Amino acid sequence: MHREALILASKSPRRKELLERMGVPFEVMEADLEETEQGDPQRVVLGNALGKARAVRARFPERFILGADTVVCLDGQVFGKPRDRDDARRMLSALSGRWHEVFTGVALLTPEKTLTSLGRTRVHFVSVREEEIERYILSGEPFDKAGAYAIQGMAGMWIDRIEGSFSNVIGLPQSVVRDLLIQADYNL
Repeated sequence: MHREALILASKSPRRKELLERMGVPFEVMEADLEETEQGDPQRVVLGNALGKARAVRARFPERFILGADTVVCLDGQVFGKPRDRDDARRMLSALSGRWHEVFTGVALLTPEKTLTSLGRTRVHFVSVREEEIERYILSGEPFDKAGAYAIQGMAGMWIDRIEGSFSNVIGLPQSVVRDLLIQADYNL
C-alpha cells in the first residue's frame, strides 16, 4: 500500500478543500493545459482531467497524480467557466427553472496505472429573477466556476433538488476519488 502525498493537478481551491476533508495527504501542482469544452461532455471532462494529470506526470513520473475537470451540461450544451458577465448571464438565465447535469472527470495516474472515472449529478434550479442574476454577477462569484455558479455559495439558494453527489457539483466527487485511490492501492 502507498501513502506518500499525492499531487493534485489543479489550482482550484474547492478541489483542495474537498481533498483536505478526505484526510488524504497531497500537494498542489498546477497543470499547464489548455482545456477544451467542445464535444461530448463526458469525454471532455475525462480528456481534460487526464490531460492535467499527464502534464504534471512529465515532471513527477514516480508520484500519484490526481487530475479533475468539471462542466455543466444543459440540453447537450457544455457550460464551462463564463468568459465575461454576458456569458455568465446567458448561462444562469438558461439554467433558471430547469434541470441540468454536472459532470466531473477524474484521472489518477500512478507509476503503474492510469485510472479514470466520472461523476454525474443532476441539479434543478428554481426560477431565478433577472435582478437576482444581476446581483449574483456583481458579487463576482460566478467567475471561474463551471456553469457560472457555486452550489456551496450564494447560488445554493436557487437549487431545490439534487440527484447525486454534492461534492461532484463543487468540482471533485469524493466517493469517485476514494474508489480510484482504493483501486490504486493507496492507503486511505
